[in-house]
Amino acid sequence: MKTLKFKTNINCSGCVSGVSSFLNGLNGLTEWEVDTNNKDKILTVVADTATEQDVIDSVREAGFKIEPVQD
Repeated sequence: MKTLKFKTNINCSGCVSGVSSFLNGLNGLTEWEVDTNNKDKILTVVADTATEQDVIDSVREAGFKIEPVQD
């Protein structure tokens, strides 16, 4: 399992709902959450087989901006 973090523009519960079907349908993703209180709207995902690029592609397909957070 790996934890990945991304900066997004997912900033409200409606946005979270909009991206839910894309992330919930992503194989290899076990859980995810968006911290809408954080200024960078941090999306945290726990993945076993899904890659960083898989997550980026899914969120962009849902119509949102996303970029990896560099540690």
